[in-house]
Amino acid sequence: MKTIVFDVDDTIYDQQQPFRNAIQAIFPTVKPEDMHALYIRFRFHSDETFPKVMSDEWTLEYMRFYRIDESLKDLNYPTVSKAEGLRFQKIYEDELDNIVMHPEVEKVFDFLKEKKIPMGIITNGPTDHQFKKVKQLQLEKWVPTDNIIISQSTGFQKPEREIFDLAAKEFSMEAEHTLYVGDSFENDIAGAKNGGWKSVWFNHRLREMPSHEEATHLKEVTSFDDLLPTIQALFA
Repeated sequence: MKTIVFDVDDTIYDQQQPFRNAIQAIFPTVKPEDMHALYIRFRFHSDETFPKVMSDEWTLEYMRFYRIDESLKDLNYPTVSKAEGLRFQKIYEDELDNIVMHPEVEKVFDFLKEKKIPMGIITNGPTDHQFKKVKQLQLEKWVPTDNIIISQSTGFQKPEREIFDLAAKEFSMEAEHTLYVGDSFENDIAGAKNGGWKSVWFNHRLREMPSHEEATHLKEVTSFDDLLPTIQALFA
């Protein structure tokens, strides 16, 4: 491996904490033991419905209401009003203003910077929303701004091959020598395969691999503590 590109959400920082805080503020009847499953459903509906925003079929506001309403219904909680859904979104966004890079990920970034390994970012989502996270996480300390791609600004999104092809071109990276690190099998691992990239599945949420997918990733990492040694071994 010569170059490396990262996902952002729930890869570079723990996305479940701001989600949990927002749920507790707006939907206090959600049981603590349901929080992880609810978060997984929330991520599922985010990934499933954002293409409708990209194609202008849905507004971003409606998608954000729909994903939390459907996630709660999936776990047999009552449907919520649009006002409640939007209040949840507001608090969730406020919580995201306080996100910090996980310390083990910072060690990985420091190692790669010291080794002079070129780095990049590909993240799905609305441009302004995701770029706020880039700034909050101070990613530009390690990754040049020109090596950061946000899906909405491109017209493509993971796992589409086009966004990986665009990144390889814009970042001046060779696909066959580039490693992608992300937590979503469907978006990150399948997407890296579509682009001809290698990948590490950062499966710290211990999700099952989709039954219809092929295990093409080089490694599966299941904890933040194991991320640095895995990357060090691949870039030794």
